[in-house]
Amino acid sequence: MYLPSGTYNVNYRQDMAFVRTRFHWGISITALVLIAIMPLFVPIDFITLTNFIGITIIVTHGLNILAGYAGQMSLGQSAFMMVGAYTSAILTRHLGCPFLLALLLSGLTAGVVGLIFGIPSLRVKGFYLAMATLAAQFIIPWLVVNVRPDITAGAQSFRVPAMTIGSMTFNTQTEMFYIIIPIAGLMTLFAKNLSRSKLGRAFVAIRDNDLAAEVQGIDIFRYKLIAFFICSFYAGVGGSLWAHWVRAVNSDQFTLMHSIWFLGIIIVGGMGSISGIVMGSVFIRLLDYLAALITPLIAKSMPAISSQIEASLTPIIFGFLVLLFVILEPRGLYHRWEILKAKYRMWPYSY
Repeated sequence: MYLPSGTYNVNYRQDMAFVRTRFHWGISITALVLIAIMPLFVPIDFITLTNFIGITIIVTHGLNILAGYAGQMSLGQSAFMMVGAYTSAILTRHLGCPFLLALLLSGLTAGVVGLIFGIPSLRVKGFYLAMATLAAQFIIPWLVVNVRPDITAGAQSFRVPAMTIGSMTFNTQTEMFYIIIPIAGLMTLFAKNLSRSKLGRAFVAIRDNDLAAEVQGIDIFRYKLIAFFICSFYAGVGGSLWAHWVRAVNSDQFTLMHSIWFLGIIIVGGMGSISGIVMGSVFIRLLDYLAALITPLIAKSMPAISSQIEASLTPIIFGFLVLLFVILEPRGLYHRWEILKAKYRMWPYSY
């Protein structure tokens, strides 16, 4: 790892530190202050988008831990997110459960469901494991719609109460910003520490060569199940925040296409990179937002096929972007960022 001139690591603690120089500390503190006061000087639409990005970061971190670190594939992340959303909605509306407790229980419930769909990882992997997890995308929505519709509202929208912590109620986008973004930050910090822990190293060993990992004494099946649990836990937490953010949940909000979007984000950001997930989430959601703005303009210029353009332009842009990254930069935005930093640190003596 390249360090700025005059910066040296003299012990392991310094080598593992997230922030190591005064310049880094200054940037970090400034960034936190700007984020904290951002709702005071930006439009409400941008705050809404930022909340959406925060939820996306949480859900995608879970998928990155499973796919990027443990090397296991899942096409059911949106379904696990659905479990968390409905769990939180039912607990807070029907049982009067406090929001923070519902948030935790939503993650745990989604984690347990993820364990069930992670059992096939003992026998299969790769494409076959992706097909096994794809079953969650069909089974879970069917159960929510058809089993006890008196509790889940079936195919209708399920109204969700506002976030409440003690006597405080968080109704507006600005108020929810101060709940969603701190939780996204904490989940990111946990994912970063997890990737450098004994558990994270075991995940990487299984990803690189599961046979060699087993020879070294790693219980492959147990660690795979742990990876599925953590992945689904993140999805459940994101689903809980989503439910209280949109205030109404429906099975149509958690489709296979949403799971594919999450996979696309980790490809664009950089699979196996915590910072890359943040970059990919911000990049894709901003692109989605810009596509929604320009689509009506393009549709007006071609009235004969305006309806087709409005329905298909955003997926086309997303698919084309993922294809470009797979071909031109398969290691994602984070790898390109690391190259730029290395060039800056060595300039003008790049040799």
